[in-house]
Amino acid sequence: MRKVFQAELHQIGEELTQISQLVTEAMKKATQAFETADTELAQEVIAADARIDFLQNDLDERAIDVLALQGPVASDLRMIVGSLRMSASLERMGDLARHIAQLARLRYPANVVPENMVETFKEMARLDIAISELLTELLETRNLELSKDIYAHNTRINELHASVFKAVASADWDNSPVTTVDLTLASRYFERFADHGVSVTRKVNYLVTGEWQPISESSL
Repeated sequence: MRKVFQAELHQIGEELTQISQLVTEAMKKATQAFETADTELAQEVIAADARIDFLQNDLDERAIDVLALQGPVASDLRMIVGSLRMSASLERMGDLARHIAQLARLRYPANVVPENMVETFKEMARLDIAISELLTELLETRNLELSKDIYAHNTRINELHASVFKAVASADWDNSPVTTVDLTLASRYFERFADHGVSVTRKVNYLVTGEWQPISESSL
């Protein structure tokens, strides 16, 4: 019976990693579509989000079955409950990548971002992808040192997000209302993607150590 239980836990961990890998792929394609106004690539991201949703539902059903049938306690219980919460965050990250792709498709053939903001959004995209890649590695290896880089990238994204809001609120901002709304939304999508990555990171730390948020951003 214990072997069956351990096999179920292993499968749940494998599915979390698989979802994280799909999220990384989605974000890479979404940001490329966003930067190049590539509607075909944007559509790929939008269509592929259904796979992430399916895997999340499958993982959640498996985890609930384990809770009901095995009655896990202590660290095993933390693993199951933590997995349910992490799958929700990963699914939301997939949704945010889809939102970015949808924005690119909506504004085709124009680019969403005006020339003077291109580098800001490129950096946000690069950091989000880095967070997602590190998160996959963290889920695979449980190497908590990776958390520091994830937190640092998130801090930088928060700074960039704030700079976007400062720019659109400035007196010399001369772009259209549509562009202003698009940039505000896009910046929020990138920022929230990173926030969910941090949420998963903190849960992995908790699963490994039994302590909530053992590595805080303020300690970096």
